[in-house]
Amino acid sequence: MIRANYEYGMMNMVSLRSINFTTCHGPSEYTRMIRLHPCTFCTQYSKFKIQNLSLKTSGFTLIEIITAIFIFSIIVTTIFGSYNAVFSDVATIKYSMGQSKMAQVCLNRITADLQAAWVSTTPVYAKPEFNAPPDPYRVYGKTEEVGDTSFGHLRLASLAHLLLNNDHQTGGIAEIVYYVQTVDEKYVLRRADRLFPFSSEFEASPLDPIVCENIKSLVFTYYDKEEETFEEWDSDAAEFGYATPRAIGITFAIGDEDRFQTFETTVFLFSCREKIE
Repeated sequence: MIRANYEYGMMNMVSLRSINFTTCHGPSEYTRMIRLHPCTFCTQYSKFKIQNLSLKTSGFTLIEIITAIFIFSIIVTTIFGSYNAVFSDVATIKYSMGQSKMAQVCLNRITADLQAAWVSTTPVYAKPEFNAPPDPYRVYGKTEEVGDTSFGHLRLASLAHLLLNNDHQTGGIAEIVYYVQTVDEKYVLRRADRLFPFSSEFEASPLDPIVCENIKSLVFTYYDKEEETFEEWDSDAAEFGYATPRAIGITFAIGDEDRFQTFETTVFLFSCREKIE
């Protein structure tokens, strides 16, 4: 079907201004407008320039819209996936850095205590008699069960006393004990610090400060003069010749089963006692 509209005007004669054609093809329809501009007027003929002004077509199809939405969803999913991955990596890095810093502080503290160890030497020190109290300056290391895991336990006398719990005494020999306890279903490493005179039997206290959290393993390794290694040590025992170790190695891991870090160091004791025959 073709529909034509005519516009007339008077300029000494009748001139054709515009014609609109509308063509229908089933459900779709488009309109084509042809505007005629007069070029020359005369009594015998007129010339016109034809200008195609517009062509209207139908909109997007359903398939095109669905395809666009699908592509957009892929882009959004990729962007958010990358966003979450980046921030997850940042959180992991910050956590690891915090754990490393805590472990380094712990190692520095143990190192300072061992380097300031106080050991009684001969002739001041003598072999203990039967049923005699233990040497207050002994080096004693063992492995003890905490929960379902074994951890190292270290006891020594040291000059590296720290002021704790409103303690105003700044100097002296202190009993230093490193031991592991369970707090809120996690293993923590505590450091006991008591100035001389101290009791022969050590008693753990919840007031002992925590020097490292999330302990997964803790092992102390003891080296004698011949660099032979031992997992336990007792400087009051004939098995070790009543000597103190020459060096002590510290190895511990912090974290959980899926993600943990291991740290280790070896500290040589400045003060040692040789074997007594």
